[in-house]
Amino acid sequence: MDSSRNITEFFMLGLSQNSEVQRVLFVFFLIVYVVSVGGNLLIMITIIFSPTLGSPMYFFLSCLSFIDTCYSSCMTPKLIADSLYEGRAISFEGCLVQFFVAHLLGGTEIILLTVMAYDRYVAICKPLHYTTIMTRHLCALLVGVAWLGGFLHSLVQLLLVLQLPFCGPNVINHFVCDLYPLLELACTNTYVIGVLVVANSGVICLLNFLMLVASYAVILRSLRCHGAEARRKALSTCGAHFTVVALFFVPCIFIYMQPSSTLSIDKIVAVFYCILTPMFNPLIYTLRNAEVKNAMKNLWKK
Repeated sequence: MDSSRNITEFFMLGLSQNSEVQRVLFVFFLIVYVVSVGGNLLIMITIIFSPTLGSPMYFFLSCLSFIDTCYSSCMTPKLIADSLYEGRAISFEGCLVQFFVAHLLGGTEIILLTVMAYDRYVAICKPLHYTTIMTRHLCALLVGVAWLGGFLHSLVQLLLVLQLPFCGPNVINHFVCDLYPLLELACTNTYVIGVLVVANSGVICLLNFLMLVASYAVILRSLRCHGAEARRKALSTCGAHFTVVALFFVPCIFIYMQPSSTLSIDKIVAVFYCILTPMFNPLIYTLRNAEVKNAMKNLWKK
């Protein structure tokens, strides 16, 4: 690998080179990061210590909060630090680590959101068989499959990057190390790798999103046979989950289904699903879920 590159670090352009804008970004992303980590940790603690939240849905939600905490932490702290200093250098190895971890967590979250949709499908469409289908063993197995899928996805992405020769410019027009910005710096034809990226990232996002939409179409159809209170409760939990799905999947599809080129709007879209979505998730689930809010109140009283 060393023979195919003569650079040891990359320089990130970030979101802006204007010092005034950078100070505003520092305050904004610091608040977002504190709210994101605090909110997700609160959800995890509430679910772990609340006996009323022992169903598979809340087990998966706690796993999602853990992933969101890690996902936000692998990018936001460096973005906050880069907003304070002129130097935005990151070593070649550090770039690869950030890249691998981000895709590991992102890929795992995509599969986990699909698993959560399956859980809602079983709970609503097969309520009498829910406890026998969604056992502790199956739930743990599904989460393990999500992590394995995320690892394999990230490993493929990393292997694609390791094939690239870097022999010239080292300025990344982005605030994180991602494949498309790195492809622009490679001193070789990257068309084939760009197609592989679309196949590995874009198609996976699109197929999972279509599966989720189809599952919710089936759920909505089955709700016609339920009572008004059951429909209200189901629509509340499913609405929260689908909102989270849309916030994460739509930007990912926009980024990874396009050709191997970077657009000016790509950085804004990346901020949305990398930085803001992990903050929105706990707000969406707590504001629309009475059980979680009550459990938090009871935990606070203790």
